Amino acid sequence: MFVRTTVSRGYRSLTRSTSRPFFNPVQTTTPFSRLPSRSFAVAMADSASTSGVTADGLKEKLSAQLGAQFVEIEDMSGGCGQAFQAIIVSPQFDKKNMLARHRLVNSVLKDEIAAIHAWTPKCYTPEQWQKLQEERS
Repeated sequence: MFVRTTVSRGYRSLTRSTSRPFFNPVQTTTPFSRLPSRSFAVAMADSASTSGVTADGLKEKLSAQLGAQFVEIEDMSGGCGQAFQAIIVSPQFDKKNMLARHRLVNSVLKDEIAAIHAWTPKCYTPEQWQKLQEERS
């Protein structure tokens, strides 16, 4: 569509090729930005319901693959399954910094995280979790 040419001053610029007509695709669907707010909410709910990610499914997978002693998953999206917050307690987090812990959790939930909008894990070792519980009481 564009070819590179050299102008007499030595500058390079992009010009439109005359060999091909300018491609202007016809938009056949209405973008989300032009939908009324209610229609947008319905469209987003429809896309969320097809993701198939549930709090129980996340909990089972984390418990099985990380050997987690405690997993609490909260759906922050009001039930549509697009935003989750998690507390995960596992001995596998021992001697790992926060970034390494999050990477470990994200590698376990790679497919699920790709299907949702927001994911917030809080990862603790059993000792850290016990200390946190003692401070709260």
